[in-house]
Amino acid sequence: MMKFDDIPNSRISEIVDEYIHSQRDRGLMKDRYINGFTYERLGEMYDLSTLQVKRIVYKQSERIAQHI
Repeated sequence: MMKFDDIPNSRISEIVDEYIHSQRDRGLMKDRYINGFTYERLGEMYDLSTLQVKRIVYKQSERIAQHI
């Protein structure tokens, strides 16, 4: 999975907003990469299992990595 450590949060936010169409997934990705929440915490926040969160983050990370 791609790391976004060297990319400014504002740029991550722009790319997420532009290329991730699901409102839930946009929020989840911003909470993971900008706010730094753990997979477990995201699961609690979005009423998903940790495995579901990991799958969403992986899939959407691949999608936004194409645009960085």
